[in-house]
Amino acid sequence: MGAITYDIEIPSSIPAAKMYKAVVLDADTLIPKIMPQAIKKVEYKSVKHRVDAIDTENLTHSYSIVEGDALMGGLESITYHVKIVPTEDGGCICKNRSIYQTKGDVEITEEKIKEGKEKALAMFKAIEAYLHAHPDA
Repeated sequence: MGAITYDIEIPSSIPAAKMYKAVVLDADTLIPKIMPQAIKKVEYKSVKHRVDAIDTENLTHSYSIVEGDALMGGLESITYHVKIVPTEDGGCICKNRSIYQTKGDVEITEEKIKEGKEKALAMFKAIEAYLHAHPDA
């Protein structure tokens, strides 16, 4: 079993606490509202995940996918670590680390990693646009 890790950092002009609330605490209700196309086309039949840690004071959240179609048959698990870091200009940087635990000698292609990064960026930017358009959200 091997581990493949990738990191992505996304800057935003939204204050850190507000972005954390949207990305972590309100994601279950916010994402279907602002990205209904993502919910209408679910590619997995089942997914089992667990929350490993949530720290609202330090704006961090870690969770793992441990069973289901999302593991694509070649993965033991996928763990995500999210940290929202305040910036001096009043915005934030969303730091996301994804760790793929593979089965045996399974390899994940650069194309799959790029796809995942693009989806994460699109979702983050959609949330950011929503928060700009709805400052009281």
